[in-house]
Amino acid sequence: MKLVAGSVIGGAAWAVLPKALAAPFRTGKSGSKGGSDSAVARDAVLAIAFDHNLHTRLVAHGKPLTPYQPSESLLLADGAVEDFTLSGQREQPVTDARHGAGHQTIATGRSSRQLEKEVTVTFFDSLPGFAVLQTRYRNLGDAPLQVTGWRNAAHELADAPGGFWSFAGATHTDRRDWVLPLGAGFNQRNTLGMDSSDYGGGIPMADIWRRDVGLAVGHVEPVVRQLNLPVRKTAGGAHIAVESPQVSTLAPGQTLTTERTLLAVHTGDYFAPLQQYRQFMQADGLVAPEAPASAFAPVWCTWGYGRDFSVRQILDTVPKARDLGFGWVVLDDGWQTNEGDWRIDTHKFPRGDADMRAFTATVRSHGMHPRLWLAPLAADPGSDILHDHADMLLLDKHGAFQTITWWNALTQCPAYRPTVDYYVALVKKIIGDWGFEGIKFDGQHLNAVAPCYNPAHKHARPEESVEGLAAFWSAIHQAVHEANPQAVVELCPCGTVFAFHNLPATDQYPASDPLSSWQVRSKGKTMKALMASRSSYAGDHVELSDHGDDFASTVGIGAVVSSKFTWPKDTDHPAEPLPPGGYKLTAEKEALWRKWVALYQRHMLPKGEYLGTLYDIGFDRPEAHAIAKDGAMYYAFYADHFDGALQLRGLPAGRHRVRDLFNQVELGEVDAGDPTLHVAFKRFVLLQATPLAAQA
Repeated sequence: MKLVAGSVIGGAAWAVLPKALAAPFRTGKSGSKGGSDSAVARDAVLAIAFDHNLHTRLVAHGKPLTPYQPSESLLLADGAVEDFTLSGQREQPVTDARHGAGHQTIATGRSSRQLEKEVTVTFFDSLPGFAVLQTRYRNLGDAPLQVTGWRNAAHELADAPGGFWSFAGATHTDRRDWVLPLGAGFNQRNTLGMDSSDYGGGIPMADIWRRDVGLAVGHVEPVVRQLNLPVRKTAGGAHIAVESPQVSTLAPGQTLTTERTLLAVHTGDYFAPLQQYRQFMQADGLVAPEAPASAFAPVWCTWGYGRDFSVRQILDTVPKARDLGFGWVVLDDGWQTNEGDWRIDTHKFPRGDADMRAFTATVRSHGMHPRLWLAPLAADPGSDILHDHADMLLLDKHGAFQTITWWNALTQCPAYRPTVDYYVALVKKIIGDWGFEGIKFDGQHLNAVAPCYNPAHKHARPEESVEGLAAFWSAIHQAVHEANPQAVVELCPCGTVFAFHNLPATDQYPASDPLSSWQVRSKGKTMKALMASRSSYAGDHVELSDHGDDFASTVGIGAVVSSKFTWPKDTDHPAEPLPPGGYKLTAEKEALWRKWVALYQRHMLPKGEYLGTLYDIGFDRPEAHAIAKDGAMYYAFYADHFDGALQLRGLPAGRHRVRDLFNQVELGEVDAGDPTLHVAFKRFVLLQATPLAAQA
């Protein structure tokens, strides 16, 4: 949100094409109960119609979706200002160096509170049905106005048979599902700020959808913004909006400008608008890096042995992990003296640096890649860094520390140069000196931080810490890759919704402590939309999935397989209560683990194209996912029990042979003109459809 002094509302920040080059664009007039279209912003898919009060209704493909509603409002201490009498409108073709050609409609109005409002709606030809909105409010009166926030893109969709599903890109401390049905009473604030001292941030988009249509909203700013994306079930439908809770004073003659927000209409689930969001932000330079080839190797992590591991336990298990087909050895929590100093625990590595170099050399001698666990921006009580460099701490407006609940540690500010320099030097040592080929950055506090008021940092604005976290990760990613261009940076922000603005500095995201197989799959679908095929999504430890063995959820969505098994027995000192059966690799587990890792490596689905628009994760049953790779189509279906016809969508023309990959059974042939196949399964089935012509 920007406050600008002056008497004229600023124009739109897009270059206007010469009139001779502009295609004609006319506003439409269409009557409706309660109003008429006084101005219309539209593209070939979506129309946003304004009435004389600057309320809007939405029309998709010529079909009205909503009645007129006060979609853009200024929130004052004494109530919302929603009605603005239309006073002007203009239309102009636009072009943008990053987003290309498009069209823009600007509607202006005045309220009885002596406020002028200007709503700018921009459509780009490359993103049909995806509107970028920005609203400006100018105080025309003689008295200051106490602003409590603003609201954009607020719309309610009416109920339809089957109800609603939602996607929320905001973090919640209880680590709830990102994809949820909207039951009676559903109401989520979905803040992109902090949900608690160490949980916050996320993907700046929320979505509600019915079987026939959906609406997505969010912001498209290149840096983090602490907005809310509320979703609630209403008596007659579902409501969604973008809201700012920022309090300010709007002085006479001053202008408040909202963040650029998005409004997108779509069919199917949230995947399509999330793809559009990624495409828009990619043009602004926010794009996932091209992951090194090793980022797709199966991962074995030592966390099954807990913090009280012995080096001998790990090294004795490495040959077993290699034999099963795993490519990574992740040395997890417990190698260090504390969080903050990050010194080697000499009880485990008596020779310090020399023993750490010997450890990585041993892992490589088995043909595997060593990776090290690290939780930066955390300072434990009693650590030297906390005593000697208390200036690094992030402080709130009252001068209080920000705590990291799972470690009983304090948060350091990522936008303070000494903090950045400290961790840049640390990761260079880990990669360049100790010889690790990757780092696993772990902790929910790494996803987002609160505004920082530490006077030692001399922040121009407290929000510099919020916005500076992405720059911190960029510096870390650069330092790691300067030390080893093929190193893998993994970010595991435990249980949070991955912060999109951190994506350009991350080579691999895991499912991040999933609470169920559903979370493995729904998080996977989300990250596939945001990363495309550039970087790596991992299913996290299979022991966290349903029944502790659901590799099918990882392999079927094209994720990297991972395990924290122990061998030949469970540890006597687990870091957390062991599940029934523990983590020990029994003979039965070994056969299953070996089979899944081999299947994963044979087909390598993470390198295929995940086709997220073919199936609706909310409404299609059984739940389905599809991947195209090397001329074949792969399908993964999930249900407790299923016996019936499956539809294999997206098949190229012609006939295809279908094979059950896990059970190694031929299921027959299907034709793309009628791609249905009768299948019975429990829990999952993984299918490969290969064109018959390719087999001739």
